[in-house]
Amino acid sequence: MRIRIKRAALGIAFAAVGAAAWGAGQAEQRWKVHDMKRPRPQVITPGTFSSAEKAGMPPSDAIVLLGNDKEDLTGNFTGGKWIFDNGIYMPNGGSVDTKEEFGDCQLHVEWAEPTPATGTSQGRGNSGILFFGIYEVQVLDSYKDETYADGQCGAIYGQYPPLVNVNRPPGEFQTYDIVFRAPLFDDQKHVTRPGRFTVFQNGVVIQDSVQLTGTTAHGHEPRYDYFKPTGKIQIQDHGNKVRYRQIWIRKLGPEVGVANPSGD
Repeated sequence: MRIRIKRAALGIAFAAVGAAAWGAGQAEQRWKVHDMKRPRPQVITPGTFSSAEKAGMPPSDAIVLLGNDKEDLTGNFTGGKWIFDNGIYMPNGGSVDTKEEFGDCQLHVEWAEPTPATGTSQGRGNSGILFFGIYEVQVLDSYKDETYADGQCGAIYGQYPPLVNVNRPPGEFQTYDIVFRAPLFDDQKHVTRPGRFTVFQNGVVIQDSVQLTGTTAHGHEPRYDYFKPTGKIQIQDHGNKVRYRQIWIRKLGPEVGVANPSGD
């Protein structure tokens, strides 16, 4: 692993956490305890929960990338051809990437593994959610089937196995709720904030703010390569008919005490 993090830059960022708070849409400022002038969080309408049988509703501030009413991927995605059937999408010749680029975000994805199940290990219902095309949360049929731990469903591929296996049987829809904090780099292209993932699968936390050690890849140690603070999100076609029915995303503001170079 080759990770170059400037300690001085990290120290400045960490020191700022205790010294400042971010107001909604305002510059960094120190507030008194219980200050009534401190800006309140934005009010949004929460969504409804999805189940294995029925898709839920996204929160009011979400960008719906894929939904039951979207019969054409070309509005939000580019790339491979996918099959649409009764609100369900399946890869049919290539991965797809979002047209828009995102940085720090919350991503909701609903998918179901092929049924009847065929194949084993990495050949069993393989797909993936790739942030910037290089940081992957694995999608796989890990229901009563084994593969290497850092490649099973819910793994940060090649780095972190999921905390638990909460896979539903093939054919039943499952949910990911992913919080992604993108890695940040200084002007010399050195990492000043490693990327992080928090992942809930079917309502259960399976990745708890794990720190990326670099890009995710097959068969070799991760390393960081410079990338701007925003990028496209890819839904992977790995040759298996994994079905998707709903994907939405929420842009997140900067972390407390950490500058947000993406400008979002």
